[in-house]
Parts: sequence; C-alpha cells; structure tokens
Amino acid sequence: MAQDNASAALPSRIIAIANQKGGVGKTTTAINLATAMAACHSTVLIIDLDPQGNASTGLGIDRSQRDVNSYHVLMGEASIADAVLPTEIPGLSLVPSGIDLSGAEIELVDVGGRETRLRTALGTVHGYDYVLIDCPPSLNLLTLNALVAAHAVMVPLQCEFFALEGISHLVKTIERVKQAFNPALELQGIVLTMFDKRNNLSDMVAADVRGYFGDKVYNTVIPRNVRISEAPSHGKPVLIYDHKSSGAEAYIHLASEVLKRERAIRMGA
Repeated sequence: MAQDNASAALPSRIIAIANQKGGVGKTTTAINLATAMAACHSTVLIIDLDPQGNASTGLGIDRSQRDVNSYHVLMGEASIADAVLPTEIPGLSLVPSGIDLSGAEIELVDVGGRETRLRTALGTVHGYDYVLIDCPPSLNLLTLNALVAAHAVMVPLQCEFFALEGISHLVKTIERVKQAFNPALELQGIVLTMFDKRNNLSDMVAADVRGYFGDKVYNTVIPRNVRISEAPSHGKPVLIYDHKSSGAEAYIHLASEVLKRERAIRMGA
C-alpha cells in the first residue's frame, strides 16, 4: 500500500493511546501498532510520555541513548527534532522517555500553559503521517498534555470484570478536555486486549463493551499470547520478534482497521 504524494503532504495525525489503568496493554499496543503502521508504508513517530519508559525499552533504546527525551521537550529545553531517535524498524522513530519525566508534573504546576506544552512542541513536527503518544497509566498532567495535543484517543481495554467502570472515567476526562482545551478531540476507537477465548468472561466483557460503545470498538481483539509478553525483554515489537504469532497477526489486523478509519477521516467521510 504505497503512500501517495497527497497524503504525504497532509499534517501528522496525532493519536494518544491512553488508559488510566496500568497493565492493559497500552505500551504494547503503542509499539506494535506503530510497527504495523510503518509496515504499511506510513511514517510513524512514537512519543514515550510514560516515566517508566517501557515503549523506549520495548523498541530497543538503551537508557544511555535517552539523554534528550520527552521531559526536555515538555520543559521547553529541547525540540521534538532534538529528541527523536531512529529505531530498527524502517519508518518508525521515537522520542524516548527519561527518569526526569516523573518530576515533570510538579515542575509544570506553576508554568503558564502547562496543559499545552506538548501541543506547542508538536506544532513544529513535520514528515510523519502519524504520531502515537504512549501515555502513563494515570490521568495526570502528562496524560492531559497528550489529550490536549491529540486529534484522537485510542483506548486499550483489558477483558476483565471492571473494564467498563474504568473506561467511564476516561471518557468523562476526554469530554472535559474537549470542552476546556481541545474541541476537536475524538475517541478514535477502543481495542480489546488480553482476550482469552477459553474464558467466558472475555466474551462477556467484549459483548458489554460493544453493546455500550458500538462501532467505536475495533473488530480486532488482541489475544493473550506469550510471544507478546516475551518480545519487550528482547527490545523488539512482537511483529519483529515472531511475526507468525497470533499476537503479531492481531496487531497487523488492528493497524489495517486504524488506517481505514484514518483514511475515512482524512477524506471527510
């Protein structure tokens, strides 16, 4: 699927990948979706906005390479271009996280325009079809910066009992951000993760989420898959670690769905 010149000339679409709950596959989705999108001839930039830096580690970026990172971008000490690092995946670049990022929220409290720091920094970014922001597992000032900067939000949702209860808080936050800072922000979609077809609960949760959110829920579900769990320890997305695994195939299908939705948005459908 070759990229045409018209689409290349369009501004980057910015998608925040967010869920205030940890352990739902948010970072896994960010790095594997980005890899699959890059394989579809899109140019993709991941911004690691999580102080844990798992997206950076999962893409094989050593901590010694993170001297300039998303903390410096938020604090206005560096531009996105200064912080970008290439990855081993053609078409995929990364702004890494750094340990200083954990203190950014406190440092930004008294700074003017603290909610718009990332949006301002991304205003200078060119040359990427998509920017994916890997948010921390909380609704803090870092996540708020991502939501204010983004055109859309993707929510990874683990197939567990309290799934709908947790997402309701995030949806309310998205609405508040729309009203106060970013009227164009939309829910791009919800991806069901850690789906265990042997467990009736997974089917029940999926049915509940689809019943509530309708076609906002992607058809693709991400299965529980040991290869997905193993891949980060090797510094590789699962699509590189084992491209024949069920997890890799799921992310390829998810990327196809996301790109289809994005094309419809760009065409004004």
